[in-house]
Amino acid sequence: MSFTRPAVALNHQGVLAALQAAVAKAEEIGVPQDIVIVDQSGETLAKLRMDGAKFTSMHTANAKAVTAASINAPTGNMPTEFGVAAGIATQGRVINLKGGLPIRFDGLLAGAIGVGSGTGDQDVEVGQAALKAIGADPV
Repeated sequence: MSFTRPAVALNHQGVLAALQAAVAKAEEIGVPQDIVIVDQSGETLAKLRMDGAKFTSMHTANAKAVTAASINAPTGNMPTEFGVAAGIATQGRVINLKGGLPIRFDGLLAGAIGVGSGTGDQDVEVGQAALKAIGADPV
């Protein structure tokens, strides 16, 4: 019996590359964004509010990243009742809005990115640019 599991973690260069790619995509589409990157346990590795991004969206971007890391899946797909219950039970730390994406390498969870301040589809587009830039598994 094994008492370990395989793991992977982002280093600071990966975090910075993901953040830079997300910012570049947000600038390209003309939507300033709040961007949060967390490790697999939901601890913040980086966060940035671009000039002009909604300051309240920093809270949702953080919750999106934490949720995506926690469920190891993109956010925005929970049944409504579960999403509401999860939000209440976690005092808003878990959220069911589009824009949270797990960061995986060869299927192993390394963390997640949460993006907020645009539409859900814009948030996902910015997050996907970050994943692509660091060679993470596509979502």
